[in-house]
Amino acid sequence: MNPKIVKTGLIQMNCGTDKQFNLQKAEARIREAAKLGAQIICLQELFATQYFCWEENYDCFSQAEQIPGQSTNAFCSLANELDVVLIASLFEKRADGIYHNTAAVIDAGGEYLGKYRKRHIPDDPGFYEKFYFTPGDSGYKVFKTKYATIGTLICWDQWFPEAARITSLMGAQILFYPTAIGWARSQDEILNRQQFEAWQIIQRSHAIANGVYVATANRTGVEGSMNFWGGSFISDPFGQLLAQASHDKEEIIVQELDLQKINETRIHWPFLRDRRIESYKPILRRFLDDE
Repeated sequence: MNPKIVKTGLIQMNCGTDKQFNLQKAEARIREAAKLGAQIICLQELFATQYFCWEENYDCFSQAEQIPGQSTNAFCSLANELDVVLIASLFEKRADGIYHNTAAVIDAGGEYLGKYRKRHIPDDPGFYEKFYFTPGDSGYKVFKTKYATIGTLICWDQWFPEAARITSLMGAQILFYPTAIGWARSQDEILNRQQFEAWQIIQRSHAIANGVYVATANRTGVEGSMNFWGGSFISDPFGQLLAQASHDKEEIIVQELDLQKINETRIHWPFLRDRRIESYKPILRRFLDDE
């Protein structure tokens, strides 16, 4: 097998209220993706639970867990058995009163490589994440897995080009975005379409600007006030869609990626070469007003 070819799998599913059921369902989907040839498999954001952030409810903190811990230990065994890399987004309890939205990365062979804690935390109707999550403070992360060097960012991070740029500069070949995003159930179809297109376009632009693959696993189904829009997809370094799931069905995407295309794309579109880093200091300010 060409060492530059890697098969990436995305799992798009809906979630019930029973955490153990969701975990078992995720395991079954991972096994199915592995049978289809997937070597790196990404689950959606907070796949072990329903998306509880549609409301502010103190009882939801009881669903958090240690990372590494029981869930990651189980996935380490699964990764070892199937020889796959797993990206698992979980509700992490770091300490009493400190909780994170966290992606754990497990290498093929079952080694726990580490975690990325979501840095950009939204607070919008239906997405009250600031109530639950402390912003990640351990920096952006890349993980050198058996099959590729990957970067993990999470949902709201996907709107910020700075996060994609930094993770790409750290060596990521594929940017993974475990995601939970959808339409308010009261919205009209025109606004729904506009929001989905904006969401996909911004991520495809990260692929183009950085010359990397982008892979986004979203959830689907109705939970609380949200109708999650699915649409999980994979984009190549030129921003072209390689695969996309439907809006309303549980699906598994498995797509072959040629990592040689990263260098080929960057040679012809040398954005990283032509960066004028000495001119970018103003980006460290919140807003360029008169202060």
